[in-house]
Amino acid sequence: MGLKKNVEYRFELARGFLNEAEQDYSLKRWRACVAASIMVIENTGLIVLMLFGVSSFAHQPGVHLSQLISEGTIAEDIALLVKELLPDLEKYDSYQKMLAKYGDESSYRLPWEIFNEHEGLLAIESARKCIRVSSEIAELVK
Repeated sequence: MGLKKNVEYRFELARGFLNEAEQDYSLKRWRACVAASIMVIENTGLIVLMLFGVSSFAHQPGVHLSQLISEGTIAEDIALLVKELLPDLEKYDSYQKMLAKYGDESSYRLPWEIFNEHEGLLAIESARKCIRVSSEIAELVK
């Protein structure tokens, strides 16, 4: 019962952050759009990990999911779906999250200077895909 509730909670978080990302995109707040999209991607990665018994407090869900695939822990049909998530989980890892929060301190570029419309669109598209794919995985794992 706890797993189901935790997974539902993470899906609600992901959907809420996607809603924020879409609002930020429409308002041309690119940094905020990317930051909210990253939260969607991270939460969907954590959902999939939780479905396979890995703690939701794990960092870098893509690394853990890759390991589950290489160990053969995940059925092939589900592994194919997880592999769809991996590029997004890797691209929007802790480095992108750090850039969205603090900017690039080594070059003194503020977060608002780093992200543009194109990056906002790419991040939202990744977030939407991650919600879709993680939902498919959750249905298969039930």
